[in-house]
Amino acid sequence: MGNADTKLHFRKAVIQLTTKTQPVEATDDAFWDQFWADTCTNVQDVFALVPAAEIRAVREESPSNLATLCYKAVERLVQGADSGCRSDKERQVLLNCTRLLTRILPYIFEDADWRGFFWSTVPGAGRSGRLDEDADEAEARPLAESLLLAIADLLFCPEFTAQSHKKSPDSLEDIRSIDSCEYIWEAGVGFAHSPPLNYVHDLNRTELLKLLLTCLSEAMYLPPSSEKRNLNPWVAFFCSSENRHALPLFTSLLNVVCAYDPVGYGIPYNHLLFSDHREQLVEQAVQILIVALEHEGGSAASAALQALDSSAVDEQEPAGPNNLFVNYLSRIHREEDLNFILKGLVRLMNNPLVQTYLPHSAKKIQFHQELLILFWKFCDFNKKFLFFVLKSSDVLDVLVPILFSLNDARADQSRVGLMHIGVFILLLLSGERNFGVRLNKPYALRVPMDVPVFTGTHADLLVLIFHKIITCGNQRLQPLFDCLLTIIVNISPYLKSLSMLAANKLLHLLEAFSTPWFLFSSPQNHHLVFFLLEVFNNIIQYQFDGNCNLVYAIIRKRSVFHQLANLPSDAPSVQSALQRKKKSGISRSNSTETESTDGSRPAGPAEPGTLKASLEATPVFSCVPLGLDKITEKSQVSVDGTMVTVSHPDSPQTPAGSSAEAAARDTESNSERGREVVHTASEVARRRLSSVSSSAAWSANTDWVLSWKAKLPLQTIMRLLQVLVPQVEKICIDKGLTDESEILKFLQHGTLVGLLPVPHPILIRKYQANAGTAMWFRTYMWGVIYLRNVDPPIWYDTDIRLFEIQRI
Repeated sequence: MGNADTKLHFRKAVIQLTTKTQPVEATDDAFWDQFWADTCTNVQDVFALVPAAEIRAVREESPSNLATLCYKAVERLVQGADSGCRSDKERQVLLNCTRLLTRILPYIFEDADWRGFFWSTVPGAGRSGRLDEDADEAEARPLAESLLLAIADLLFCPEFTAQSHKKSPDSLEDIRSIDSCEYIWEAGVGFAHSPPLNYVHDLNRTELLKLLLTCLSEAMYLPPSSEKRNLNPWVAFFCSSENRHALPLFTSLLNVVCAYDPVGYGIPYNHLLFSDHREQLVEQAVQILIVALEHEGGSAASAALQALDSSAVDEQEPAGPNNLFVNYLSRIHREEDLNFILKGLVRLMNNPLVQTYLPHSAKKIQFHQELLILFWKFCDFNKKFLFFVLKSSDVLDVLVPILFSLNDARADQSRVGLMHIGVFILLLLSGERNFGVRLNKPYALRVPMDVPVFTGTHADLLVLIFHKIITCGNQRLQPLFDCLLTIIVNISPYLKSLSMLAANKLLHLLEAFSTPWFLFSSPQNHHLVFFLLEVFNNIIQYQFDGNCNLVYAIIRKRSVFHQLANLPSDAPSVQSALQRKKKSGISRSNSTETESTDGSRPAGPAEPGTLKASLEATPVFSCVPLGLDKITEKSQVSVDGTMVTVSHPDSPQTPAGSSAEAAARDTESNSERGREVVHTASEVARRRLSSVSSSAAWSANTDWVLSWKAKLPLQTIMRLLQVLVPQVEKICIDKGLTDESEILKFLQHGTLVGLLPVPHPILIRKYQANAGTAMWFRTYMWGVIYLRNVDPPIWYDTDIRLFEIQRI
């Protein structure tokens, strides 16, 4: 009954605010205290009792009252941070102010005229952070800064959000003088002591982090822009040296996420019997981390390079505010810290794959997309972490959950963003040799994925999943085809033994992509054939001995290569091929391969009843305004081992026959390792002209076909067929063989030493950060956060401009 009364009083206060036409004085504490002093509402009640229409009405009709409400709420938070919120009543007031500001802030951000309100100076707001009526006007602090500092202080308030350290019950802890590094929430990086779990502290931290996330969300109300000067002022200030709690807060958030174990002791159905307040805190913590780790001052790699080279810090002027969260992350280097972070992220990323005998008995987390973004930022900002991941066997424990997510999301159009972030991470990892080598480990897990049962390696699993994405995914994934094949190209020189199933899948892709109508239907489609031919060349030249399955598959499908070599280029043939274009798409081309055994399903629409964030700025990479040649930086290893930039050729594919300019040649054959030619590239943002409207302005002609047909790297494969096909046919005739196992045994013991062309250099295409992909990441990140925060729905029904909301 009492709770109903407090709701009624609160609702009356809201109605009074919306109906008052005259400004209410800020000194009228009796009126303003109605909103937080005498109420005991939870955050869901606040969202229900303060409707969006009434907030907008006050904003338009009584702007001074809305401004005073925000000011008074921030004032109470600052006062609470000053006093240390000793009593339960004070803590309740702080929580009420936190919830009210969480509700109101999005409506401040959506109006361009109000967006600067929190950054205007308020009379009596001193630089010390306290709201002091005697403060000098010149020393006034913007309301936003006062709010952010108050939140930071309250996140380390003893007995409110942190474990008290006082020696006796009578002693007091001054929140302004305590060292918050001693109050870090969880053991891990830089902190060895694990405080006892306190669910009240976790709930209070979650409420404050929800308000902090709302403060940082102003970016959602600005149109997408890749300009570096568009810094988020809330993030810039909160992560600056003005925030004395930046280090302990970063450490607390990181440790809480990486130490979280959703399964615990593994007691079945424990998540249904007990509330897990730590999970809510972990979700908010990972979202704060990915938002705060925003480095606009330069390329993503510059922060990590500064951390590795201390002299560079002195030489380079910082471009834009120095984000301490990025700074601290880039400087983590101790082996035990890197191991703690990797183990924690791997445990959470593999949680959706946990299988038990009892259905739904193990807890499954829902924030796997935020984890992928966080993992990406760790690899991007801290190169020591990236190399630590690659040198450990845990890299495969990162690969499998990503492949699981890609396979699970491929047919759902509302999860295209998840597909992109997963492929982005694999592209980043594939740029390093260790990743390709690690993939040779046998795959023994039995994760619930609809792929054929096979005996092979993790590389086989990757090929099977990529094949399924290309052939059974939805149409919006077509811009990813280049990137998927680039990953396979990067790892191909190190694959010691592909299974027969994976080899057949690669040949099926070549068969599909090399059909004349597909090659002639877009100016970019022939690049896919170049990529696949490079895969085959790499394996034949560098890993021939163990790949008899692939060699056998190439021999069986030799007609595909002969047709490609004899591809017609005259105008009548080109037009004839285009007229025979199949309506069903590339994956349903003239292939005799049966797909029904894979358990595949066609792409379906987004699931009903969900909100779908369509990332309007760059929903798929075909919308990135930069072409491949504009965002590609190529470099190669010179004789002395240094990296030198080279000119960019017209085609992203460098055929084996045109690689004479390379300064180093990799002569690695099975075990011998030479030097590599490294091509640094962000090949994920190419515009693929797949729609009818965009293809209408371009049509294939003889000159265009001849320009790339002459560069097809078929020499190695044709030489292999020339040598092996007669031998295989002779064995079959002489011995009357009908069993392929005997042929495989012959190929396994065969050799092509001295018969193949000179080995070409290994070309590695590495991800290169650029403004277009940085903008995509920001848009995707906020889209995920928008969809994940539905209880309460913080940003629902507000004027989001960063992306488009489609309600289904």
